[in-house]
Amino acid sequence: MHRAAKKSAQAGIAAVEFTVALPLLLFLFLAVSEFGRAFLQYNALTRAVQDSARQVASEAIGNGTGVVVLDAALLATAKNLVVFGNSGGTGTALLPGLTVANVTVTNLGGGNIAVSAAYAYQPMIGTRIPDLVQGGPTPTLFTLRAEVRMRAIS
Repeated sequence: MHRAAKKSAQAGIAAVEFTVALPLLLFLFLAVSEFGRAFLQYNALTRAVQDSARQVASEAIGNGTGVVVLDAALLATAKNLVVFGNSGGTGTALLPGLTVANVTVTNLGGGNIAVSAAYAYQPMIGTRIPDLVQGGPTPTLFTLRAEVRMRAIS
C-alpha cells in the first residue's frame, strides 16, 4: 500500500514539472525557428544581391571606353535579378514583400559599382510581443540589409 501511494505522488510531480517546463521549451523552439527563418531569408537576399552585382559588373562597361555606364535597362535588369531571380522580372518575388523599390544600384566611381537591398523581415510570431518586465509591447520588425561592391569589368 505504501508503494502505491509513492508511485501516485511521483506521477503528480512529473505532471507539475512538465507544466512548468513546457512554456520554456515552446519559447526556445519558437526562437530557434524564427532565427533560422531569418537566417535563410538573409542568405537568399545576399545571394540575389551578389548575382545582380556580378551581372551589373560584367555589363556596366560595354561601350569600350572604360567608363561605367548604368543605363535604365541595366538598372531594371539588376533590380529584377534581386527581386525575382531573373532579368525579365517575371514570377513571384524571392522574398515576400520584396520590391524593386528596395534595391539600389550605384556607380561608386573608379570603375566600381554597388548593389544593395533592404528587406523588412516579417516574423512568424507577429509584429509585437508582450513585454512582461516593462509593460509595453516589444516590436519584432527589423530590416535585413545586403550590399555588394564590385569592380566593373569589360
